[in-house]
Amino acid sequence: MLNWIEKKQSRGRYVFNLEEVRKEFLNQSEDAITLALNRLSRKNRVVSVYKSFYLIVPPEYAVRRILPPMNFIDDLMSFIGKRYYVGLLSAAALYGAAHQRPQEFFVITTTKQFTTWKKGIKINYFTKKNIPEGLLDKRKTESGYVKVSSPELTAADLVSYHNRIGGLNRVCTVINELVESISPKKINKDLVESMSTPTIQRLGIIFEKYVNRPDLGQKLLEVSQSKKRKFYLQPFKAGGRRKGFDTDDKWKIIINTTIEIDE
Repeated sequence: MLNWIEKKQSRGRYVFNLEEVRKEFLNQSEDAITLALNRLSRKNRVVSVYKSFYLIVPPEYAVRRILPPMNFIDDLMSFIGKRYYVGLLSAAALYGAAHQRPQEFFVITTTKQFTTWKKGIKINYFTKKNIPEGLLDKRKTESGYVKVSSPELTAADLVSYHNRIGGLNRVCTVINELVESISPKKINKDLVESMSTPTIQRLGIIFEKYVNRPDLGQKLLEVSQSKKRKFYLQPFKAGGRRKGFDTDDKWKIIINTTIEIDE
């Protein structure tokens, strides 16, 4: 089996699944295949990151004992049969806006929310009912292409999931760096339709009040109005207290938290 693994690697393929192995080694029993895979796993030549799905670990990643998620996530999600994109802090890092490089990997997908740990790598899968394909970019990797949220969608998702990724301070700090990659022309009806109204309100006030990009806030407001979105009073920090705080009348946001952007 090692020769077969090395041939796949020489052709630039770093993933395989159990069904492929069964078809390739028809003369081998299930026990023999399991033993061979376990032996390769103990030698850190392969690693299972999902049921029946394996990575081939090339010499340059021998110390890590696993490939970076960017190098296998597209194949993994294809194997699972779910639409996806790399998002949140992982996408922001690709646009140079992670501030401090995240130690976790973030995937938005249509499957249920869960987290996996493998060889020190934590992958967070967040659920979204619809994947907005028109708002995704493609990034070249060592093993193919990966779907990544556009800078505009990344900012929207950061706000939408702010309570799960470190809070609004972290989100505003990242968006402060991300705005250099955000184009007013790409704040369009497709982006607005992908966002909840409270997310639009929170992102709008972040653009105007905290990252000094009123042009982006104004464009977001105009598109939202053209789509007949109605703003109702919302707390800035979702789930936080609502009484006893100032309110931004334009965005209908209760300022129930203090923002300090890390430089």
